[in-house]
Amino acid sequence: MTDTASLTGETLEPADLIDFDSLLRGEELVLRSAVRDFVDEQIRPHIAGWYEAAHFPLEIVPELGKLGLLGMHLHGYGCAGRTAVEYGVAGAELEAGDSGLRTFVSVQGSLAMSAIAKWGSEEQKTRWLPGMAAGEIIGCFGLTEPTAGSDPSAMKTFARRDGGDWVLNGTKRWIGLANVADVAVIWAQTEEGIRGFLVPTGSRGFTATPIAPKLSMRASIQCEIELTDVRVPAEARLPDAQGLRGPFSCLNEARYGIIWGAMGAARDSFEAALAYSKARLQFDKPLAGYQLTQQKLVDMALEINKGFLLALHLGRLKDAGTLQNHQISVGKLNNVREAIAIAREARTILGGNGITLEYSPLRHANNLESVRTYEGTDEVHTLILGQRLTGLPAFR
Repeated sequence: MTDTASLTGETLEPADLIDFDSLLRGEELVLRSAVRDFVDEQIRPHIAGWYEAAHFPLEIVPELGKLGLLGMHLHGYGCAGRTAVEYGVAGAELEAGDSGLRTFVSVQGSLAMSAIAKWGSEEQKTRWLPGMAAGEIIGCFGLTEPTAGSDPSAMKTFARRDGGDWVLNGTKRWIGLANVADVAVIWAQTEEGIRGFLVPTGSRGFTATPIAPKLSMRASIQCEIELTDVRVPAEARLPDAQGLRGPFSCLNEARYGIIWGAMGAARDSFEAALAYSKARLQFDKPLAGYQLTQQKLVDMALEINKGFLLALHLGRLKDAGTLQNHQISVGKLNNVREAIAIAREARTILGGNGITLEYSPLRHANNLESVRTYEGTDEVHTLILGQRLTGLPAFR
C-alpha cells in the first residue's frame, strides 16, 4: 500500500479486503509488478482480437523467456530458480490477462521442462533446457489420449524396441502447443511399463493437428498428435521415469500453478465488473449503489480473498517441502470452481455488454471451463479428497 493509499483508505488491489499484500515478501511483490506490467502493456491491448481470431501470439514467447517465466521454478540450465510462491504470483498475473498465456507457461515449464529436469539424463537437460528457458525451443507434453483422459493408465500409445531404437505408435489428444513445438514429451506403454520419450516434432511419422473450432482457450493451441512408426534412438528415453509417477509428478506442478492462475482470472473479472458498476447509470445512479449489486461484489471479493489465501498457504508449504498431493487437489478443485462462479457473476453485472469481447469476464468463464477439465476434473479431485477423508478409494 502506498502512502497515498494509506491516507485515503484505498488499496492498490480493489478486491483486497484483508491487506493480502502484507503477507507477500519484497521479491514476490517486485516480480508480480513486472509480470503485471508485461500483461498490461503487451497482452491486454490485443487479447480480445487474439481470442476472436483463435490466435496464439508466438512472438511473446521470447519475451516470457526474458522475464524468466519459462521453467522459472527449476534450477540451473538457464532457469530462474524462483520459489513456488513467486511462480504462483506470476501465474495469477498471466491468467488475469488470459488463461491461454498461463497455460503456455505451464505446458512449457511445469510439464515439458519439469519432465526433462526431473527424469532426464544430463545430456538431455543440457540439450533442451537452456533453449526452452529462453523461449527459443518450445516443448509439449503428450499424455492424454482420445480414450484415456482421467485414467492415463489406459493409454494405448505403445513404444517397442527395434534394435537400438524405439518405435512409437499411437494418438494423443488435447496436447498444448504440439503443432508449434520443437520437442514432445511422449508417454507410452512399453513391455516394461509406462515410459517417457523426448520426440523431436520433425520426426518422420509425427503429425500434430490443431483442434478446432473451440469455444474456450481460443488464444491458445491444443492439438491431436498422431504417431505412426516414429523412430527415436535409445537416448531419447527419459532414463529415470518409470510408471505413472513420472507424468504425475509433472501434473502436480501444473496443478499447483492453476491454484494461483484461476484466482487471477477471477480477480480480473471482479475488477471489470466493479469498474463498470461504478460508471454505469441505471435509474439515475450507478449500479454499484444498489444493494443487489453490492452483494454480488462482496460475495466475489470474499471468495477471491479466500482463494488467494489458500494459494499462498499451499505455496509456502511447497517451498518448505511439505506440500502433500491431496492438498494440491484442495486448491485446484476449490479455486477453479470459485473462479468460474465469480466470472459468471461478474458477467451479470455487465448486462448485455458482458457478452462482448470488450469485457473480460465471459472470456475468462469460457477459458476456465477448460482449466476445470485439464490436470484433473472436478470429479477426479473430489475422489482424491474423498479417499483422503474416508480412507476408501472410490475410483472404480
